[in-house]
Amino acid sequence: MSEPFVLKTPARKALGLGVLLVLAILSCRADAMPANGGNTVQGFYDALLNTMKSGQTLGRSGRFTQLQPVVHRIFDIPSMARLSVGSSWATLTEAQRQQVTESLGRYISAIYADRFDSYSGQKLQVTGEQPAGAGLMVRSQIVKVNGEPVNVDYMMRRSGDSWLIADIYLDGAISELATRRSEFSAILKNGGVDGLIAALDHKAGILISR
Repeated sequence: MSEPFVLKTPARKALGLGVLLVLAILSCRADAMPANGGNTVQGFYDALLNTMKSGQTLGRSGRFTQLQPVVHRIFDIPSMARLSVGSSWATLTEAQRQQVTESLGRYISAIYADRFDSYSGQKLQVTGEQPAGAGLMVRSQIVKVNGEPVNVDYMMRRSGDSWLIADIYLDGAISELATRRSEFSAILKNGGVDGLIAALDHKAGILISR
């Protein structure tokens, strides 16, 4: 009978180190993979729900302060600003682009602070996702207090190791970017970029203070 195969000590050590190395590589690859797009949207919804539950205590300005950093972290605001402005973007200076981006981020944050002001049992939930062009489309529902569901889809773009919200579709058809681009075009035509920045800041101010 042949003797059972037994690794000598040096060989066992080498094999052990090899296994550890493979596990470390796999772990690094897993860490390097971008976060799930649905998780990004659900994280945003969780932040909205937390704010809503303290909505009356916080007030509009408090809700805005709480939501603004979340919006800046989860939304691809620079891309949204560029696409909303359209062809006029190419004519703007870097300083003007930065101003438009900052004003748009403030305006978006103010909208959510105004609309999601209190909690009465609403549900905000991700229902699925699917590839869409160069990104992902995340499906979700906002279920009102009366049980009526509102379908909200999020176009996600990959940014490094994260997925960011690049556009929002209400009931699967109405693009917020397309709507905003139409509004911005009229403002830019009449008041230029300074008029657009002033309009965004004015609208945000009204939403936060009213």
